[in-house]
Amino acid sequence: MGHRLSKIYTRTGDDGTTGLGDGTRTVKDSPRVEAYGTVDELNSALGVVLATRRIPKRVRDCLTEVQHDLFDLGGELCIPGHRAITDAQVERLERTLDGFNAKLPRLKEFILPGGGPAAGTCHLARAVCRRAERRCWTLARKETVAPEVMRYLNRLSDLLFVVARVLARHERGAEVLWDRSRLREGPAKSTR
Repeated sequence: MGHRLSKIYTRTGDDGTTGLGDGTRTVKDSPRVEAYGTVDELNSALGVVLATRRIPKRVRDCLTEVQHDLFDLGGELCIPGHRAITDAQVERLERTLDGFNAKLPRLKEFILPGGGPAAGTCHLARAVCRRAERRCWTLARKETVAPEVMRYLNRLSDLLFVVARVLARHERGAEVLWDRSRLREGPAKSTR
């Protein structure tokens, strides 16, 4: 592959365009660039989760694998017509999600994002994942986007919600349940 990043600045984007993976140029705020740029932002948010101290090994392994997948997914979005995300990757997310979720108490109410530094950051990554999915749907209205990309991001946001719950417990944080009647009944309830 050689030295892909031997020179960091190229000045080629000074005119408001950027190069896609197939060599074509497009405007920097095109739906395609918005989609893979938001996937990159998501990957960076996961890096912040992973930089938090004392993440359980199974969570660290899961999120590291997801980061590799997101590079593949970003590459797929950056190269029109390229396919990288497979049904097997989506199914892996589903199995992982089911495994983490099986050990958690059932929720009857929404929870507020938080629960500890890693859990709160994971909730933020989940929100960025939802935005990445929306950006991909925007792109899909104009150009072809593989359905596996949409399924992957949809499952990933669910997985990140569950992982945030796992991390809250690991950090001995509390999940604060959304209390729609809080103005009448007092402070919100929490679960462990």
